[in-house]
Amino acid sequence: MDTQANINFKRIADAIDYIKANFKSQPNLDEVAKSIHLSPAHFQRLFTEWAGTSPKKFLQYISIEHAKKMLQQDQVSLFDAAFETGLSSTSRLHDLFVNIEGMTPAEYKNGGKSLHILYSFAESPFGPLIVASTPKGVCYMAFENDEEKALRDLVAKFPNAVFERKLDLLQQNALFIFQDDWSKLSQVKLHLKGTAFQIKVWESLLKIPMGRLSTYGSLAAAMGSPNASRAVGTAIGSNPVAFLIPCHRVIQSTGTFGGYMWGPTRKAAIIGWEGAHTQSNIATL
Repeated sequence: MDTQANINFKRIADAIDYIKANFKSQPNLDEVAKSIHLSPAHFQRLFTEWAGTSPKKFLQYISIEHAKKMLQQDQVSLFDAAFETGLSSTSRLHDLFVNIEGMTPAEYKNGGKSLHILYSFAESPFGPLIVASTPKGVCYMAFENDEEKALRDLVAKFPNAVFERKLDLLQQNALFIFQDDWSKLSQVKLHLKGTAFQIKVWESLLKIPMGRLSTYGSLAAAMGSPNASRAVGTAIGSNPVAFLIPCHRVIQSTGTFGGYMWGPTRKAAIIGWEGAHTQSNIATL
């Protein structure tokens, strides 16, 4: 006899199949819930619990993946992509891309050729780094002693962009964090390029308070995907913005610090530095 868990799993699987088959009509919550004979409220809770995201967000992911495939074709216009995805206008397609991909449909279609990236080099308590920004926010930060290698790594991330060595206000606000000027933190803007899952993981990292640590398993559970520790770890390893997106605050369940893209010694130093500054701030309250 089926357990309730098996029944719920089948319901969500059926809902996912329904969304995939009908995304061009952009079904609303009531329509999808009706297809599996649940109330909209019950379906919303159940889907989010099992899929780790809301039905609306899942529909957006399916829609944008289809639109991306369309835009990869030379003769397809933005209007064609919007129409074939079931979106009512190119403005809806634009909003979907900006919210999920961090770029406009036009930027995606031309491979980032219109993306103008400013970059500069700076010193930090943990060694030299490169920081880069688009007009929308900081898109890259990495610790690297060799400036030529740092620039090569940046270009590899955005191979079709235009680069200019210039320090702007977005970069300055990001670098203030190393000077204990936390008042500028709210002014730090990020422009992230990644898959939907990667961005979800990076957003979760931003919720870990300074001076606190989490584990891969705890982060996966907090995202609603308790069995996705390995995938979470892979996404953390792809973090394009060192320190600001604090992947250094995630350690192994055994208590060991584990790996870090910019070296385990640097990771230990950052954790210690943050812990000391947190305690110092508490002491002065």
